[in-house]
Order: sequence, then structure tokens, then C-alpha cells
Amino acid sequence: MEVTLQDISKKEQELAKKSFPLIQSTQSKKGKLQQIAIKLKDNEQEITIPTKAMDLLLVILQNMAEGNPVTILPSQAELTTQQAADLINISRPYLVKLLENGAIPFKKTGSHRKILLSDLLVYKNNLNKNRQKQLNFLSKQAQELNLGY
Repeated sequence: MEVTLQDISKKEQELAKKSFPLIQSTQSKKGKLQQIAIKLKDNEQEITIPTKAMDLLLVILQNMAEGNPVTILPSQAELTTQQAADLINISRPYLVKLLENGAIPFKKTGSHRKILLSDLLVYKNNLNKNRQKQLNFLSKQAQELNLGY
């Protein structure tokens, strides 16, 4: 199941801005809780949701408050090469090269390549870690050489 919030209205953005800090304050109070109760306004009914769902709701609200579109995908979702390339902001031909070189696992269905979202995110996280490590190295080197950074 995929859910996408594309066009966020100004009213929705303002509501998200108001509710985000209120919900965020529950994060520090929840401690070891495994679930959180929410009271529904329309029928005064109280529902209980897992704290992990509340964590996800916080991320959604934060992005909505900033006016950013939000997409939710299960980690085992299979992506096309174009979807995967768009997600990590590279060209599709470069992604295909990464797939063929074994940098990212994939499976073929006929002539189509499918990439698990979880595998793509592992690649992206490793890439970001390596990038940060290299930036730290260059920054340290620039400081040692008194380059003014």
C-alpha cells in the first residue's frame, strides 16, 4: 500500500504547524510506553495506537507543516528503476549501472528490474555515511593546513 500527500493546502499546513509541537511534547513524556491513546473529537471515542505509529505521524506532520509532499511505502515495496533513481536523486542509467555492478541488490521480472525499498535505503544510508566520512576528512585536512575552514 502506498499513500501520497501531494498538494497540501495552506489550511492543512497551518493545522500541522499547530499540532506538531503538541504531539512532539508527548515524545519526551512517553518513556517506555508501548502505546498512546488519542481521543477523537467527533464521537469522543478514544483509540490506542503504537508509539511507533506516533513517531511516523510526527514525521508526517513536520513535513506537512513545511509544505512538503509525503509518501509512505512499506519497506518491502518493490520499486521500478525510475522510482528508485528518483528516490535517491540519480539518473536511471546510473542506477542501472549500480544494479549491474552489484552495488544494490535487485531481481528481474522478465526484462524489468525491481529493487526493494529496504535495499535501496541501505545503499543510500551507506552512501551518506561514506560522504560524511569523506567530508570530515577533508575538513580536518583543511584545518591542519590552515586553509581558513
